Formats: sequence, C-alpha cells, structure tokens
Amino acid sequence: MADAPAVLSKADVDAIAQRVSNWGRWGPDDERGTLNFITDAKRLAAAALVKEGVTVSCALPIAVTRAVDNPEPAMHRMVIAGDVPESAVIPGMAFSADYLAMDLHGFSNTHLDALCHFIVGGKIYNGFDASEVKSNGAHRNSIMSGKDGIFTRGVLLDIPALRGVDWLEPRERITVDELQAAADRQGVRVEEGDVLFVSIGRDARRQARGPWPLVVELTAEGSDAPEDGVAGLGTDCLPWLHEHGVAIFGCDGMADVVPSGIDGWVRPIHQIGIVYMGLHMLCNLQLGRLAAACRERNRWEFLLTLGPLRLERGTASPVNPIAIF
Repeated sequence: MADAPAVLSKADVDAIAQRVSNWGRWGPDDERGTLNFITDAKRLAAAALVKEGVTVSCALPIAVTRAVDNPEPAMHRMVIAGDVPESAVIPGMAFSADYLAMDLHGFSNTHLDALCHFIVGGKIYNGFDASEVKSNGAHRNSIMSGKDGIFTRGVLLDIPALRGVDWLEPRERITVDELQAAADRQGVRVEEGDVLFVSIGRDARRQARGPWPLVVELTAEGSDAPEDGVAGLGTDCLPWLHEHGVAIFGCDGMADVVPSGIDGWVRPIHQIGIVYMGLHMLCNLQLGRLAAACRERNRWEFLLTLGPLRLERGTASPVNPIAIF
C-alpha cells in the first residue's frame, strides 16, 4: 500500500485539536477522559466475548539491558538470594527478594500514559493548569484514574498485513484510510469504549534486525538519517479515533510517527490525544503473539484487561495487558 499523503500543516493540526477536544464533556472536574466510554454495559458485552478462556499477554519483558532503543534500562537486583543463604536475616526462615526501579515512559517498557503526561499551551487534559503536575507528582489527571482496573472489548488492526509486509519501516505513516481498510479487511468494527491496538510489526523487525535505531528528536523535523524515527499514526487519524469513541489507544511503537514533520507539534498523537481528547495511551506493546492468536481464529476482537498500579500522583504505570479469547 502506498505511503501517506503530504503531512498536514500546523494550521490543519491546530484545527484538529479543537475539533476532537473533550474538555468539559464529562464535567469540569473530570480526570478519566475517554475511560468514561467504558460503561458497565460495555464491560458485560466484553465479558461475553470469552469463549475459550485462552489468554495472551501483550506486554514486553521488563527491559533491563542497555540498548540503542533502551538507553535507561530498568534496574532489577536481588536483595536476598538462594545462592547466598546467609543473607537471610531471619533465623530459621529462608527466602528470596528483589528490587525493581524503572523509567515509566520511554521506548522500551510496556506502559500506560496518564492524562498528565503531556502539556500543551500550559494546560493538561480538561483545561487544568500544568502547575497541577508538581515536583511531588500529579495532583490532577494522574494514573489513579485507572485505579479500579480496565476491562473492556479490545480490537487489533494489523497494518503490516494490510500492506502485505512483515513490518513498517521507520518514518512510515499510517493513514486514516488504512485504519478503516484494516478494519474492513478483518471484518471488525471499532466501537465506543474499545481499546484499540494498532500493530506496526515492531516485534518482527526487532527480531530480524535488532534494536530499532531510534533518535527521539526534540523537533518535528528530526535527523537526516532515514533509519532514525519510528512508524506510527499520522495526525489525520485523530478525528477517526474521536468519532469511534476509542477509550484507550495502544501500539507496539510510540503511537506517533517520528518525526512528525509538523511545526509546533512534535508528538501530535500524544499531545492532542492525551491533552485534548483525554485518551490514555498504551505504548511499547508486544503484539506479535496477539496477531498470531487473532489470525489463527480469524477473530480480531477479544476481552482486554489491565490493572495500572495504584501509584498516587503517577504519570504512568507499567502494565501487562491481557487479551482473552
């Protein structure tokens, strides 16, 4: 399938931000954003999708090894171990214990972004001032909006399969027409309250070629090296996500195409999706196993569950999304 048309202008993207805004939609104090689409009726309908009891994890292993796409690896160390039994401090009781510290964001670990994660024009979702995110954490729009867990219908759109390739290359832009074409090809409809996963084939590419040579540039233009960047959604996809009432968007990349090429909008999917729509983002999913399970069943919908950590004032949480067939 041909690559995307010309990148939208800054004025076009400014207009999209206003068009898809959900500020005030669920009241002036709302901090849940599009999670409001997940109703009790939606959960009951999603539960009815379970026919086999088969579960598929959509998370990457916690990345503890430094790599070009993991410059700040998680720190996992043992506190007490069985090969050093004398380290146990309680006489008569042997046990093991470990410690984990990690960056909650980045390009390496599967995580759910909270609605405080991005700031546009000094504001976070629902018009709250950015100063609500303080040095001691987020006092508005923290990850606690998902504290009771997420349980809803999930849908996977396989863009590499639509294009007839194994993966998308860096900088390749997914268009809104491709989202709809993938849904039509797979015989599935994206509905209000869904968690929508879009695959770029990152798993397959990393296995074949190693870590993605990523430059997380600070401008829309990025570097001149064609390998620098990531495949992802073009900004024209935002109104489509808005119109379909997507509750959470997830990708095996960073959601955005990198670089964006749009002056003033370095990460428009994140910036507009999170700040204006109140759309929680799942980044760095592992979608290879899920795509295989969907192909085997010719079924691209499933029950999706995940439980963000109850991290008071957190800007994100590591998660292990589970698809259930």
